[in-house]
Amino acid sequence: MSINPALQGRSYSQGDVYSVGRESIREFATAVKATHAAHFEVVAAHALGYTDLLAPPTYAIIVAQRADAQLINDQDSGIDFSRVVHAEQKFTHHRPIVAGDELVAELHVDTVRAMGGGAMITTRAEISTVAGEPVATTVSAILVRGEGQ
Repeated sequence: MSINPALQGRSYSQGDVYSVGRESIREFATAVKATHAAHFEVVAAHALGYTDLLAPPTYAIIVAQRADAQLINDQDSGIDFSRVVHAEQKFTHHRPIVAGDELVAELHVDTVRAMGGGAMITTRAEISTVAGEPVATTVSAILVRGEGQ
């Protein structure tokens, strides 16, 4: 099955709420080798003016990937995940993510460009609080390799 070109312009509604927890922030910070105390110690985060632990900037990928899963799992997309190569990721932060945030993401398929037997797909996840406050925008490009590539 080839990539459905009608995906371009499609949006996937906000999925389940993602609750940002302290341990999740600590684990993510450790995994990405972020060492600032505000990622690990509430007192350090408070000293900087944050209400709770501060997530590293790339933490938004956790929420974005949950949104991306809606596209990948869409039977109409034609995407075979075993053929996906992550090509690019960009973050625009509207405000920091902190422990206690309740986040949702709406995914937009901005472009679908045929490339040989495959396609390059660019998506944008608009991440916000459940109250609608913008938190981050992530833009991701994936290459879906065609058969024989």
